[in-house]
Amino acid sequence: MTTLVKLDHVTRRFGDITALDDVSLEIDSGRIVGLLGPNGAGKTTLLSLVQGLRRASSGTVELFGGSPADARTRRHLGCTPQETALPPTLRVGEVIDFVGAHFDNAVPREELAAEFGISELLKRQTGALSGGQKRRLSVALAFVGRPRLVLLDEPTTGLDVDGRRALWAAVHRQQDAGATVVVTSHYLEEIEALAERVIVIGQGRVLVDDDLSAVLDQVGLRLLRLTTPTPDRVRALTGVVDSRPEHDGSFTFFVQDADVAVAELVRSGIQFSGLTVRGATLEEAFLTLIADSPKQNDAAGVSPRGI
Repeated sequence: MTTLVKLDHVTRRFGDITALDDVSLEIDSGRIVGLLGPNGAGKTTLLSLVQGLRRASSGTVELFGGSPADARTRRHLGCTPQETALPPTLRVGEVIDFVGAHFDNAVPREELAAEFGISELLKRQTGALSGGQKRRLSVALAFVGRPRLVLLDEPTTGLDVDGRRALWAAVHRQQDAGATVVVTSHYLEEIEALAERVIVIGQGRVLVDDDLSAVLDQVGLRLLRLTTPTPDRVRALTGVVDSRPEHDGSFTFFVQDADVAVAELVRSGIQFSGLTVRGATLEEAFLTLIADSPKQNDAAGVSPRGI
């Protein structure tokens, strides 16, 4: 594998607010990396540094071994930002051709359109597209230059479930063809479906950087779902750290050790039925990681838009 991105003790400040705080990480070729964090955590700031749109306040950022500020270095980088402005009077095919003209070996218009499910849109003006259609076009454009690295910031915003799954399949095919992808998303199922490595950022710092399965295991929580007339007695059992009611009248209890919790539940004589046990989802793991992270400072909770 080759290191495509390297951040070495990078800090980025906006006035009195620290968006990134002493972040060091590397992104190697060939994988899909999920970048997670709440609003204001520093995800978009990190991507903007890699794209050369902003400079670090301190530390160094390398892209393909060079400076992201060098346009020649960025020729092998594809990006889809959170918000994309498309020329409303140009047709979709014309936009693809225009962007592709900037690259020596661009993906042909018809091939790119077929890959991302927008063939039927080629003759339509972008101003007449729906939000989801514009998003699919924006993601397709990130791959038109056959980039080595693609940064996708909230790539499926505005898409329905079928549209998201179709786009996930296309991203996986692009990875198989050699692209490395970094994706941020509010749809945590999206990260679970795409990513092999997960980086969790909170208050400008890297909280976790590991394989997807290791992130889930690191939380160490298991979920017991059951129906009981006395949920307060279950909450009082050893190892129960949280609980939530479900829409069907059952309850989910978060426990540190499922075997111990079930054994204690049986010994307690508490009335229950419909017991199921499972591991935490990525969303549940993510929320636990964020909740357990130390507070950086009061200002970190009030971040400018886009940090």
